[in-house]
Amino acid sequence: MSTNRVRIVTDSACDLPQRVADELGIEIVPLTIRIDGHEYVDRADLTPAEFWAKCAASPNLPETAAPAPGHFEAAYRRLAADGATSVVAINLSAALSATMQSAELAARGVADTIPVTVVDSQQCTLGLGAIVMDCARLAAGGASHQAVVDRARDLATRTKVWGALDTLENLKKGGRIGGAKAMLASALAIKPIIEVRDGKVEQGGKQRTRGKALAFLVETLVNAGPVENLMVINADCSDVDAFVEQLRPHYAGEIVVGDIGPVVGSHAGRGTIGIAYCVASSPPT
Repeated sequence: MSTNRVRIVTDSACDLPQRVADELGIEIVPLTIRIDGHEYVDRADLTPAEFWAKCAASPNLPETAAPAPGHFEAAYRRLAADGATSVVAINLSAALSATMQSAELAARGVADTIPVTVVDSQQCTLGLGAIVMDCARLAAGGASHQAVVDRARDLATRTKVWGALDTLENLKKGGRIGGAKAMLASALAIKPIIEVRDGKVEQGGKQRTRGKALAFLVETLVNAGPVENLMVINADCSDVDAFVEQLRPHYAGEIVVGDIGPVVGSHAGRGTIGIAYCVASSPPT
């Protein structure tokens, strides 16, 4: 029997359902959300429904803040006390947040207690979640610390996230587009497509209607070839179940559905729906 007890730490931008985190022993360190001067701890102080209600009532975009290094340090020490032999921390893209820096500072602070390696997922929301879930399963099977680190780094190069925005309201609040442009796009029912590329959220095109946007996401999955760890992300969407059914003919495994939390939702807006997946690795020739 393996003596490796590698544990996985991540942050709340992973948007993994709590049942998945509990089942796989994943430790989630929360970011904080500030709305109109009030601070909330992600996943603890606000349900997604409460978050969207507060967003709708506010003229300002919520702000997110990375966890302090002390929060990561406390998580590492908890896992060490629980019998972990090492920790792999897989975090929100370093290009989007200072969260990874906090995780690295904390790793140095516990160097005399437990070895910690911090990996940049180059992802957010369930793109990060897919990598974390996969690595947690590998660790639970008794894999070595280096094997888990190598897997996380490999998956970071193969994981994709695509999303369809339903509203430009949050982009307007954030000053990323003007009000007139937002109004015109709304009148034309234009749905912007976003993708996470090289660790950053980039424009991925636009579709004329919600239906066409969802069809584009399905087509993107089909064109990706064989994939692993397919997940669906949604921001309070009434059509998420129907969307999952559109994807089923193209993927044989379990499709995990998760809520887009405040970290990503504050920019994407209510009604955003998307997919996260890992492109299958090519077998060695």
